[in-house]
Amino acid sequence: MPAILDSKSRRATRSAAIRAKLKHPVIDGDGHALEFGPVYFDFLKQVAGPRIVERFIEKLNGGWYGFSPEERVRKRITRPSAWTIPAKNTLDRATATLPRLFRERMDDFGLDFSVVYSTLALFLIRETDDELRRASCRALNTMLADVFREQADRMTPAACIPSGTPQEAIEELEHAVKRLGLKAAMVQSNVRRPIPEVAERAPELARFATWMDTLCIDSPYDYDPLWAKCVELKVAVTSHSGATGYGSRVSTTHYIHNHVGSFAAAGEAFAKALILGGVTQRFPTLNFAFLEGGIAWAAELYAGLVGHCGKRNPASIDLYDPRHVDRELLADLFVRYGGGMLKGRPDPNDPAFLRLPCSWND
Repeated sequence: MPAILDSKSRRATRSAAIRAKLKHPVIDGDGHALEFGPVYFDFLKQVAGPRIVERFIEKLNGGWYGFSPEERVRKRITRPSAWTIPAKNTLDRATATLPRLFRERMDDFGLDFSVVYSTLALFLIRETDDELRRASCRALNTMLADVFREQADRMTPAACIPSGTPQEAIEELEHAVKRLGLKAAMVQSNVRRPIPEVAERAPELARFATWMDTLCIDSPYDYDPLWAKCVELKVAVTSHSGATGYGSRVSTTHYIHNHVGSFAAAGEAFAKALILGGVTQRFPTLNFAFLEGGIAWAAELYAGLVGHCGKRNPASIDLYDPRHVDRELLADLFVRYGGGMLKGRPDPNDPAFLRLPCSWND
């Protein structure tokens, strides 16, 4: 097969020049694929049938784009992305879609190997309909395994692992690794769940009152079997979930407002839950990665955890037990320094004063 691009006519790139000076391989940890829609629909039909394809297309035509500006505001529908794919640089756009073309250019990019992540997966993994989410992710993984198979020595696609329940995630992970031969996995690190009381009282409004389940703390499910399965299959847990649609990232008109810091916020929430939920202690050999969020959030999280644990560790927390307050000393100090704060209160020497709470937490 002749080269897609004539390497002799290409000028050496800066990336290739830098790579030539290195004594270690360069691994691209988050190369993004732009899926070719018609091919994906073929696989979706093959895996799940025409009915799911029809439902998927219906979903594509709905959402934010299916409502008027007034309805978007009234329903608080978060503005999604737009014009995020290279257009004027047609070569780069095609490179992200055609694995063989990407391989042809890898030396120019200074890359030895690439772990390729799906762009479509960022949306499929957050689908709230259980049947549609599982079917669309299964079809995507089947497609990725097929279109990247011939380039396996230079790149590998990351499987899209939906995590609505631990069992759902385990089933897809086993299928992706054992049946499809995929080596990397992208786990959904936050799941939008309805608030139970709202779901019980007004089921039709449940989707408007949700919370972020980070799988490791306060989750209605135990995800330890998933982490154990990752250890068994020797697959690292990589997180590429966003936080758009949560907290302050819910603008109905401004995509950038919702997107800036989104992956960092999601990574911070998941990492914090992994540590405080004890997952990293129970599974010390399991590696985790947090994609496309920079490093600043990790430094801030580290500083915050160190600061909090310095005060609230088992050896120090006893210092804050309200039972240790010397209330007689406290009453004496109030007499001497309280002034107007004592007006209308029991006399500090009265036992009733000693029964007053010293702070909001007493």
